[in-house]
Amino acid sequence: MAGLLEGKVALVTGAGRGIGRGIALMMAEQGAKVVVNDYGQSLEGESTGDSPADDVVNEIKEAGGEASANLGSVSDVDQAQGMVEQAVEDFGKIDIVVNNAGILRDTIFHKMSTEDWKAVIDVHLHGSFNVSRAAAPHFRKQESGTFVFMTSTAGIIGAVGQANYSSAKAGMVGLSRSIALDMARYGVTSNAIAPFAWSRLIANTQPNTEAQKKRFEKFKEMKPSKVASLAVALCSDAAKDISGQIFTSRNNEIFLMSQIRPTRALHTAEGWTPERIIDVAFPAINQSLVPLERSADVFSWDPI
Repeated sequence: MAGLLEGKVALVTGAGRGIGRGIALMMAEQGAKVVVNDYGQSLEGESTGDSPADDVVNEIKEAGGEASANLGSVSDVDQAQGMVEQAVEDFGKIDIVVNNAGILRDTIFHKMSTEDWKAVIDVHLHGSFNVSRAAAPHFRKQESGTFVFMTSTAGIIGAVGQANYSSAKAGMVGLSRSIALDMARYGVTSNAIAPFAWSRLIANTQPNTEAQKKRFEKFKEMKPSKVASLAVALCSDAAKDISGQIFTSRNNEIFLMSQIRPTRALHTAEGWTPERIIDVAFPAINQSLVPLERSADVFSWDPI
């Protein structure tokens, strides 16, 4: 049986390790020709001189697939453009973009430097824009194409010490939704996945409490291939009517996440004064306020 992505060409950023690697391998297994992008950087975004993209390309070729390596940085506009051009030059077109590249520079907000803020935003959010914008004209011309943005529950729920990362990941959700709306007329889809899986980003975190250490060990059981299955399905023709959505993949669980919509409506013919808001509106909405939860508070049970 032909693979789900037979005849398609995919660009996966940050695909030298972890989740990106898992997605690139499974896409190739499902018949796609893959441009494997990885800058070969540390978690802090510095070049390491390594070439993990070449290793993944070799794996794909040894398994009988087609792939080429790209070592560019998504945060550089010209290099992002070059990734897309490479896909077209090497394989004739581009059908899929998976925005997965990322770095971490975690610290509590009042200690966060401007440099740490900008570095994370540049890779996650600006990088996703750069690559997607480069691919968009090709998708529009051929009237087809799929974007997948790897967001995080840190951005859609919350996390401590990750203001830069959370903001970037929340921005990627907005970017994905906007692309879904703008390019629907051209048959282009765009969705976001918030993955739970063992990766360098997770391995770099330091659990403090016993509960955190237990959850840390559970993460080791969650393989990138679980996330890859969802990404491949969303990039297949069977998902042509699914767009603008946010999914979470956690081991054998898949969640369709809610999106921000009004939950309570209050009206007064006289108009609201600050005092009346305090006396009437605040008590009325008190039971509907969203608590200051972190991702671990919402997904409080062990992965299935």
